[in-house]
Amino acid sequence: MRFESLSLLEPVRKGIEAAGFTECTPIQAEALPPALAGRDVAGQAQTGSGKTAAFLIPLFARLLGSKRPTIPSAPRALILAPTRELAVQILWDAELLGQFTGLAMLAVYGGVDYQKQRDALQKNVDILVGTPGRLIDYLKQGVYELSQIQVLVVDEADRMFDMGFIKDLRFLLRRLPPYHKRQSFLFSATLSFREMELSYEFMNNPARIAIAPEQVTVDRVEHLLFHVEKREKLRLLLGLLKREEWERILIFSNTKIGAERLTERLKRQGYQADLISGDIDQRKRLQIIARFKEGKLPILVATDVASRGLHVEAVSHVINYDLPQDPEDYVHRIGRTARAGAAGKAISFADEEYVLSLEAIERYIGFKIPVEWAEASLLSLDVVADAYSAARRGLGGQQKPPSPTQSRGPAGPSRKPGERPSNRRRRHRTSPPDPNGPRPG
Repeated sequence: MRFESLSLLEPVRKGIEAAGFTECTPIQAEALPPALAGRDVAGQAQTGSGKTAAFLIPLFARLLGSKRPTIPSAPRALILAPTRELAVQILWDAELLGQFTGLAMLAVYGGVDYQKQRDALQKNVDILVGTPGRLIDYLKQGVYELSQIQVLVVDEADRMFDMGFIKDLRFLLRRLPPYHKRQSFLFSATLSFREMELSYEFMNNPARIAIAPEQVTVDRVEHLLFHVEKREKLRLLLGLLKREEWERILIFSNTKIGAERLTERLKRQGYQADLISGDIDQRKRLQIIARFKEGKLPILVATDVASRGLHVEAVSHVINYDLPQDPEDYVHRIGRTARAGAAGKAISFADEEYVLSLEAIERYIGFKIPVEWAEASLLSLDVVADAYSAARRGLGGQQKPPSPTQSRGPAGPSRKPGERPSNRRRRHRTSPPDPNGPRPG
């Protein structure tokens, strides 16, 4: 189904076009018709399936068709997310799809300026995205109220349960208007008894939609696994960059800090690389992705959450620098390559920190990933030299590398072999005590 076949308001339609969306994903094709008709929806869909647009589009339509309340601290839509990273990603998507709606949006979560978020929350926010803990904190202080909520979204409900947020979730939901006075959406990777019980309690006869989990297409993707020590991963990556015939590479790290560190190391080695993570604002993120799509940026480093919604053709290689801990993330990652009938390659590093995820991944995808051993000849020997060259350029070329006859380290500055360092304290020998006592002076 194409988006143009849906009856959408002009600001919403323009946002979809600006985002580059034309065809609905399966979850969008199933969820949008009942949602746009005003029904509640409980959807089973995986991360990366397009479920965010499936609830944002009807959310925009509902708010644009109603008046803004006169209470400045009363948002009209509440989107609950289990993690800070997901809350940020939802806000990014909302700002992209809703850029022509004129709706005010805000995300609140822990780990950032508390007072700044508090002040922003009191200024006519239409769409409030947040994690349960920070939302409850502000609510108990009377910073905002939930009496005017017209649309509720609970995203990744299964993770809410897994992370122990169910009590916080119920605390917030019980303070909303009755379910027949609002529209509600619940999305989850599973629709087990606990998720459906929640939907029956807080939703109004929701349409239940289940999309089968994404299947791995193995015929066009070549899978490869390296067992490697964590300290050797950079050398292996650099060796592969020299060996493989690649055009555009997407490298995944499990953490934001790890992604930042890897990007800087690649830049030191002379590679054009950049990263997208949860701390990068939407405008810069879109600029980086545009450069990657246009081929101006050959290497993109990303975290799983930051890469959601990333659709780029001609990605020749996906490299799991960190083996994902969730088997579904492996599928989503390798799905970035082998698009539009092209061949692709997915290379994974299994180090001592993440190797325990391998069994679950192979069970999920239904086959053993072929293993190649990282021979010494594959590990790049140029890491130190390249890093030194970058440091030398930063110093204006004044520093020279140490020669084999020089020593650097805790003993002090360079010296010739056998030369005593000038700054070492000399030991003073003390004679043993005279058994006859001190001599008279």
